Amino acid sequence: MRFVSWNVNGIRACLDKGFLDFFNKIDADIFAIQETKMQEGQKDININGYKYYINSAIKKGYSGTLIYTRLKPINVYYGLTDGLYNDEGRIITLEFVDFYFITIYTPNSQNELKRLPYRLTFEENLRKYLVSLNKPIILCGDFNVAHKEIDIRNPKTNIHNAGFTIEERNEFSKLLDLGFIDTFRYLHPELIKYSWWSYKTKAREKGIGWRIDYFVISNAIKEKLMKSDICCDVLGSDHAPIYIDIDLKEGE
Repeated sequence: MRFVSWNVNGIRACLDKGFLDFFNKIDADIFAIQETKMQEGQKDININGYKYYINSAIKKGYSGTLIYTRLKPINVYYGLTDGLYNDEGRIITLEFVDFYFITIYTPNSQNELKRLPYRLTFEENLRKYLVSLNKPIILCGDFNVAHKEIDIRNPKTNIHNAGFTIEERNEFSKLLDLGFIDTFRYLHPELIKYSWWSYKTKAREKGIGWRIDYFVISNAIKEKLMKSDICCDVLGSDHAPIYIDIDLKEGE
């Protein structure tokens, strides 16, 4: 099975920049999207052969998540427990017979780390939610953190910047310590690839990037993981799509 994740930085804009060409080519069983910046009904986003589930922020043009799936879930949940973070549309969970598929859009700590406390609370609540689930988990999305120095082009100059603070990196470590793996780093311990580049400084052309988009899976299914990669050559957003191939057969 193939699972894809992409922060599109606005689905309506990305649809005009070749989104469907990539979508059709990558041939995903489940395709997760972050930062849709769209309310349902603002644009026809139906894709033949897929059911979609959308979680939009109350604030227009902000945040939001979306999942396309060929597989029929047995349950769909929006937000964390009690719908937490639904005001910003940050989480969708699809429950299947043998696993959970979850996409998240982790809050950015923003300039001067104004939102770091909010973000750290999000991380804590996410971990509580994950440990409450009773099946293997496939978690993907924009985590807004470069975990290790290998995951960012200029680690020393970014140590106090949003997305590379010690606090944020420690939170990601705590997540992995619960019994998860970072699929890309698990398969590629030394490979340098990035998934996000700043538009402001033309960083993509200069190769100055960050790896902040992840597929994280339960240790229980790590031996079923076949591939994890970043589609660095796919344009349309300031993020690149990421994907995994995993030997899961729903219902077996």
